[in-house]
Amino acid sequence: MMWSQGESEGLQTLGIVVVICSSLKLLHYLGLIDLSDDKIEDELEMTTVCHRPEGLEQLEAQTNFTKKELQVLYRGFKNECPSGAVNEETFKQIYAQFFPHGDASMYAHYLFNAFDSAQNGSVKFEDFVMALSILLRGTVHEKLRWTFNLYDINKDGYINKEEMTDIVKAIYDMMGKYTYPVLKEETPRQHVEVFFQKMDKNKDGVVTLDEFIESCQEDDNIMRSLQLFENVM
Repeated sequence: MMWSQGESEGLQTLGIVVVICSSLKLLHYLGLIDLSDDKIEDELEMTTVCHRPEGLEQLEAQTNFTKKELQVLYRGFKNECPSGAVNEETFKQIYAQFFPHGDASMYAHYLFNAFDSAQNGSVKFEDFVMALSILLRGTVHEKLRWTFNLYDINKDGYINKEEMTDIVKAIYDMMGKYTYPVLKEETPRQHVEVFFQKMDKNKDGVVTLDEFIESCQEDDNIMRSLQLFENVM
């Protein structure tokens, strides 16, 4: 059975929303959604961590967060990650708590690689806030470029059909049987087939960044989803 265009576009939108929503769950885990009114020190406390982040002024200049917000973010990050960095296994454990009815391990793996901008096996505070700055307060192009990077698993600058299928299947697995009952093995691939063809404008078998951005901007649901979480902090 081939899926309708509406169903496939719905899954495409879900893929965008899950990127942002799962990042918010990470914020919630760290206790950072609600900014505290307590007095915050002028400088970051960095004496007890193995990895010390860049200077506050530099991060403020590179992100869309204020100095106070960066201080609160760092305090929560340090409380949960005393070493100053998060490895992939910890990432998987965090997402397993968020999605107890599904298997979030593969999606956590892909998301970790997207946060790990240096591809060195750890997500440091700088990686964390740079990604959140884009996902929560970036422009539409910045958010879509970051999402494209998530889907571009092998980092060759293109999304092929297998990469898109892997991400979509990881989302299905993470959401679990309660969200998607009676899920057939071929369902993710069938959905991908429909909207990959829509995104691959020149039919060369791969989706470029420009094609990805253009296709997403043509979809009102995706555009609305990108604005859902702009005021959470």
